[in-house]
Amino acid sequence: MPYEIYLGGLRLPIPPSKIQMKVKGQNKTMNLINGEEINILNPAGLTEITLDALLPIRRYPFASYEDGFEPPEYFLDAFEQMKNEKTPIQFIVIREGPGRSSFFDTNQKVSLEDYDITEDAEEGGDITVSLSLKVYQDYGIAVIPLPQEPGEEITAAPTEERSAETAPSPKVYTVVRGDCLWAIAKRILGNGSRWREIYGLNQDKIKNPNLIYPGQVLVLP
Repeated sequence: MPYEIYLGGLRLPIPPSKIQMKVKGQNKTMNLINGEEINILNPAGLTEITLDALLPIRRYPFASYEDGFEPPEYFLDAFEQMKNEKTPIQFIVIREGPGRSSFFDTNQKVSLEDYDITEDAEEGGDITVSLSLKVYQDYGIAVIPLPQEPGEEITAAPTEERSAETAPSPKVYTVVRGDCLWAIAKRILGNGSRWREIYGLNQDKIKNPNLIYPGQVLVLP
């Protein structure tokens, strides 16, 4: 089954032979005063993803590149940037069956936890990078304003209403940080595989479908 893997908008040239996902549990066991052991069930922990990325030092016929061959240094620099930016990245797996029929896809925010680099002369000098990812869970901090004086009432800040003239057109979309074409197609069009349609309509703005930037205004199908 052919598939494509993107990490932070970067397409891996050779999909790994396997991807391992570990769903960690957070259950706790306790011993009661009578010696009985019980299990306290808690929500599942964050999923951990591991995979090996092969980075060839020369172009192979089975490798895929968006804009022509890139050496291993190109990908290693990108991984280093992902690690140092301290922001979540998109992990996307696009799976296709016979006749390019669409199977289920994976699209998750993850953090790049660790990566190990192996250079093996027996493999012709190609580099293998073992990537450890962890699913990222969005969260927010609620700030509750307190009265400045005793007895002062707390009132919510007024919400600015958007007029019909200033409302965004449903036929366009403004890219925000963390977006990718797959995620936009999934969220707005209901099918991540329709990212190609968005790319086709915006080739005057997008040179590489894996590289879009905050502030770009994209036309939607």
